[in-house]
Amino acid sequence: MLALGGCKPRLSNLLTSADTHVRDYPTVQAVERFGKLLEERTGGRLGLKIYSGGQLGNERDTLEITTFGGLDFNRVNLAPLNSIEPTTRVPSLPFLFESTEHMRTSLDSEIGDEILATLERHGLIGLCFYDSGARSFYNTRGPITSPEDMRGLKLRVPGSDLYVAMVKALGADAVPMPLDEVYQSLSQGVIDGAENNWPSFDIGRHYEVARYYSLTRHLLAPEAFVMSKISWDKLSAEDQAVVRQSAKDSVPYLRTLWDAQVEKSMKVIEDAGVEVNEVDPAPFAEMMTDMWADFIDTAEQQDLVDRILAMRKGTS
Repeated sequence: MLALGGCKPRLSNLLTSADTHVRDYPTVQAVERFGKLLEERTGGRLGLKIYSGGQLGNERDTLEITTFGGLDFNRVNLAPLNSIEPTTRVPSLPFLFESTEHMRTSLDSEIGDEILATLERHGLIGLCFYDSGARSFYNTRGPITSPEDMRGLKLRVPGSDLYVAMVKALGADAVPMPLDEVYQSLSQGVIDGAENNWPSFDIGRHYEVARYYSLTRHLLAPEAFVMSKISWDKLSAEDQAVVRQSAKDSVPYLRTLWDAQVEKSMKVIEDAGVEVNEVDPAPFAEMMTDMWADFIDTAEQQDLVDRILAMRKGTS
């Protein structure tokens, strides 16, 4: 892993950000957009350098660096945040969001702001949520049509107790693993499959070895764009406001890029001859929502869940 000044707190007019995805991935492009807005709105006083493609290590590594002030910004999956701040488990729950529209509406409301605000006590400033699409299962053995087809499969999950429990609830074996190890592990038979969105399945080239993609759409969990509180506290109140607004303004840009990338990735995977099958989500949802109670253990978390459920269409 590349170190940043021994992880000592640092801040200059050129701020830094990390992302495990490659430069042309939607989240990286959205953070680039944020950086341009930041530069424009501060008259060039603040700029941004992005270390993409996992240059600085996996998300757990870079999140720790960010907490200590060695990085100013970070785009991370919610999985590593789940173990730091339990409130982030709420939008990570399987089958919580009924659609992309429901997820976006919920997290654009005060609900999203309340979840992001819980990160401050852990040395992070939650700025905004980015889309991470619908996650489904893919594997090397055959189509998954029911939970029974999951039994005995060794499936990669991000390093989160919630993800582990989610896969175990279906009778599969969960194997926590960084994203950059998935392709080789699939190729060598260390794992039978994984779960992720269309763009990650495509851009990670996992479809080359996992030839079955089953559309369970069990998760619509977002990703988070965060800032080191050490770096945040060194900004003026005026610049803090610019950072917050620029991050918020990068979200619509991300969503446009994300929707386009999903369509592009779907075509790549279809053209590659991957067997893609629709799945009746009901039996999966029945088994996976039972685990909610194991991870929602405060009144605050339950209130957030209830408010998100109340925003489903048809709910009065």
